[in-house]
Amino acid sequence: MSRCKDAFKVAFPRTVPILAGFLFLGMSYGFIMTGAGFSMIYPIVTSAVVFAGSLEFLFADILKAPFNPLLVFFLTVMVNARHIFYGLSMLDKFKNTGWKKYFLIFGLCDETFSINCDVKLPPGIDKGWFMLHITWLNYSYWVGGATLGAILSNFITIKIEGLDFVLTALFLVIFVEQWTTQKVHTPAVVGLLCSIISFLVFRNIFPRPDYFVVPAMIMMLIVFGILRKKEKINE
Repeated sequence: MSRCKDAFKVAFPRTVPILAGFLFLGMSYGFIMTGAGFSMIYPIVTSAVVFAGSLEFLFADILKAPFNPLLVFFLTVMVNARHIFYGLSMLDKFKNTGWKKYFLIFGLCDETFSINCDVKLPPGIDKGWFMLHITWLNYSYWVGGATLGAILSNFITIKIEGLDFVLTALFLVIFVEQWTTQKVHTPAVVGLLCSIISFLVFRNIFPRPDYFVVPAMIMMLIVFGILRKKEKINE
C-alpha cells in the first residue's frame, strides 16, 4: 500500500490542470445533453461508459437522428481515430502492470497519454501505480464534471458558448510543459508541422474541420518511421 500512496502523491499534482479543464468541459456536456431534452441519466452514464470526450458532444445529435449504426461507426472512427495511434504506442508501457492494464487501456485519453507517455518519475515510485492514478483521476474528473453539470442543469441555466476553449487551453499548457521539460523537441516540431499541413490541405475536403486529425496522425507515423530507420542506419 505504501507504493500506491507514494505514487498517488506524485500523480495527483500533475492532474490538477486537467481537473480544471475536465470539470468545466464535463459540466458543459451535462448542460448540453439536458438542454437537448435528455434525462440527466444520459450524460452521467455515457460519460462513465463511453468516456470519449469530443465524441460525447455529438451524442445529442446522434441520439435524435434516425437510427444509422454505420454512420455512427464511421463518425466515431473519424473523431477518435487518434486513440488507435497513441494507444498502440502505450502497449509496451502497459506491460507488467498486471490487472491495472485493463483500466489503463479503457481510461486512456489525450490528457492521460500526454502525462504517461514520457514521464520521468522520482526514484522509488512504481510506474504502474502512477499511471493507474493518473488514469482514474482524469476519468473521475470527466465523469464528475458531467454528473455535476447534469444535476445543476435542473436548477440553473447558463450560457456555455466558448466554454469548449478550455480544452484547447489545457492542451497548450500540457504542450508547453512537455516542451520545457524535454531536451529533444523533434517529436513536437514534427507533430506541429504535420498538423498544420494537414489542416491546410484537408480543411475544405472533410465535412468537419477537426477531421484533419486523422491524416495528420498518419503523416506523423510516416515521418517518425523514416526518422526511426535513419537512426537504425546510423547506429
